[in-house]
Amino acid sequence: MEEETIITAALSTLASPKLTDLTSSILSLTLHHHSRLSSLLCSPSLFSLALHHLHSLSLAHKTLLIAKYLLSSLHHLTRHFHPPTLIPPHPTTTIKHRDLDAALLLIFLCDVHQESPEILKTPRTGWREGLRKHYSKTVLRRSSVGVHYGGVLLPYVEMVIRCWRFVGVMAGRAVKEGREVAAAPAAVVALPAVEVRGGGGECVICREKMSRGRDVCELPCEHLFHWMCILPWLEKTNTCPCCRFQLPTEDVFCEIERLWSALIKIGDGALSGERT
Repeated sequence: MEEETIITAALSTLASPKLTDLTSSILSLTLHHHSRLSSLLCSPSLFSLALHHLHSLSLAHKTLLIAKYLLSSLHHLTRHFHPPTLIPPHPTTTIKHRDLDAALLLIFLCDVHQESPEILKTPRTGWREGLRKHYSKTVLRRSSVGVHYGGVLLPYVEMVIRCWRFVGVMAGRAVKEGREVAAAPAAVVALPAVEVRGGGGECVICREKMSRGRDVCELPCEHLFHWMCILPWLEKTNTCPCCRFQLPTEDVFCEIERLWSALIKIGDGALSGERT
């Protein structure tokens, strides 16, 4: 409940138009996922293919599957926050359609295991019909939400938290704060060159002054560095040498930690302000 409170507090900091946009985006995404899962359960061939794909995956690959789904969900939750606090995940960490279907089915199977385990105790040949009936009675009924943002966002937040805990446990806490990885090349290429104005500051990497009129690299946190200094740095770590601001990476677990930490930080700040 504490995590749900913190994330809800973070969402409450969004201006009304952004919160409305986020709600619409989450509602559209939720309906899309419900449609995909419904199609799987209604089609014997699609269900068989998705279930076979799941069974072919090792536990580690199933964990990665849920991790990519979690990362995609975190992106939708954080995309409306103003940069440089958050930056969208790198495209190589996004989930593909086949894996999305497998992830949706796996999450649904986990829910069924908790709510109606007797369905999964039957022979697999009868799973689809039992799952379809359970889906019709529970998932579709829960999806009949009102227009208030809580009816859309809160179930989504609960799902994100469940996936976060699952990934943390099954990956042996692979989602670790402080694990250094290189910045994504695409994120580095997108960094702007800016001209040093005024007296010029010091590049904290080489400790030399940045000459006026010279082009230097500006990170999203607005700290400036010599290009020849920051590029080798970002090949080793995705963090700013000054403030530890994180650039996107191509590592799924580090991307989860980056977005999750930023979201929790915003929520903690909002709750601290309320207490004050």
